[in-house]
Amino acid sequence: MTQKPRFRDLVPAVTIALIAFLGFARLANAVEIQKVVSPEGIEAWLVEDHTVPIVALNFSFEGGSAQDPEGKDGLTRLLAATLDEGAGTLTSEDFQAQLEKLVVSVGFSAGKDRFYGSLRTLTPTLAEASDLLAIAVNEPRFDATPVERMKTQLQTRARRNESDPDAIAGRSLANAMFGKHPYARSTLGSVESIDKLTADDLADQHRKILTQKGLTIGVVGAINAETLKGLLDKVFATLPNNSALEPVVELSPKYGEEITRELAVPQTTILLGLPGLKRDDPDYQAAYVMNHILGGGSFTSWMYEEVREKRGLSYGASTSLSPYEHAGLLIGSAATKADRADETVDVMLQQFQRMATEGPSEEELKSAKQFITGSYPLRFDSSGKIARQLVALQNADLGIDYFERRNSEIQAVTLEDIKRIAKRLLAEKTPTIITVGPKQG
Repeated sequence: MTQKPRFRDLVPAVTIALIAFLGFARLANAVEIQKVVSPEGIEAWLVEDHTVPIVALNFSFEGGSAQDPEGKDGLTRLLAATLDEGAGTLTSEDFQAQLEKLVVSVGFSAGKDRFYGSLRTLTPTLAEASDLLAIAVNEPRFDATPVERMKTQLQTRARRNESDPDAIAGRSLANAMFGKHPYARSTLGSVESIDKLTADDLADQHRKILTQKGLTIGVVGAINAETLKGLLDKVFATLPNNSALEPVVELSPKYGEEITRELAVPQTTILLGLPGLKRDDPDYQAAYVMNHILGGGSFTSWMYEEVREKRGLSYGASTSLSPYEHAGLLIGSAATKADRADETVDVMLQQFQRMATEGPSEEELKSAKQFITGSYPLRFDSSGKIARQLVALQNADLGIDYFERRNSEIQAVTLEDIKRIAKRLLAEKTPTIITVGPKQG
C-alpha cells in the first residue's frame, strides 16, 4: 500500500519552495562563500542572501550505512526516519504539529558514507525552527509507537524491492562488486533485518554517528554570520567531540561476473559495472567529461544514440560515475525487451570499447564541455541546492573556491585526458553484467 504524504510534509516544502523560486535564481551568477566559526568551534560555510526571507541549512556527519552492525542492515536508515519522530519533551505528534504550525521542514537521510540532515525555514520562525532541529539532533526520543511505525514503512519498501527489477539489479551489482565489504550492505535493509532493530540500537547508532568529528555544514539565505554562530552552537556544540566509527577499508571493486535473475516482468533491466574513481582522483574531471559523452549526456550521448536512436532497443541507456569515500564505480544501465537483452548488452559493451580505443572527436569534446559548463548554474537556482553543494564540497575536500574553479577545470580537459582516463577505466576490462527479467527461450 502506498502511503499518502502527510500534510506536515507538504505544506512547509511547498511554501518555502515557492518563496525560494522567486529570489534565489540570481545566485546562479555569483556565489560568495564565507567560512563561519562559532564560539564553540563549529564551522559552517555560508552564502548570505537577503533577497527572500528564507534560510536553508544542510549538514552531514561522517558515517552512513557502512556503519550498520553485522546483521542490522537498515539501522542508520531507520535512525534517519526516527529523529524527527519526537524529541526532548515533544512526542512525535507534538513535534510534527510544531513543524506544521511554523511552516518548517526538518529532514534526515542516510548514504553509505555519511548521514545527512536539513532545515528549511522562513526567517521569522528561525529561532523556533533551530530549537526543533537542536532537540531532534541531540535529544531524540525513539518512543516505541513511532519507531514501530517507521519500521513498518521501511519494511513495506523493502518488501516492494524484493520484486522490483531495478532494486534486484542494484543489489546484485553491489553484492558482486563489493563482496563482503560494508558497501554491499543494503542502506534500506531487509524485512528481516529491520524487524530486529530496537530503540536501544537506534540510541547506540545515534551516539556513534552524530558527533562533531567530520561534521560539515552549509547555510544559505537571509542570515548573517553572527546570527549563524549562535544557531550553530545551539544545534551542534553539545554533541560529542569524537566518534567511535568502525574503520572502513579501501576497496577495489570486483568486475567481470555475469549474473542473470529471472523475474516475471515486461522487460529486462540491465546494469554494467566497472571500477570508477573516487572524487579526489586527479583524473575525476576528465572522467566526468568522458562519461558525459559516453552515456551521461542524455540525448547526445553515445549510449543513447546507439541503443535507442539507431536500434530502438530501449527508451534510454546511460552511464554514471558513483564516487564513494573508499571506492568508485562506473555504471551503465538500460531496460529492453527480454529477447533483445543480449543485443543491448553487446551494443553497450561496444561503446565502452569504442571509448577505450578511439575516444571522442574534438567536436564531441567541445560540445560536452559547453553543455557541462553552461548547465552548471542550474545547480544554484534554489537555496536548498546551494546548501547541499556547500556540504558536498566540504565532504570531498574540494576547497571553498571550487565554484569559481570548476568550469575552468572542465574547459581544461583535453582529448588526451579523455583517452588516458578511458583506457584506465575501460580498456581490456569486462564489466560485471547484471540482467533481471523474464526467462528467455
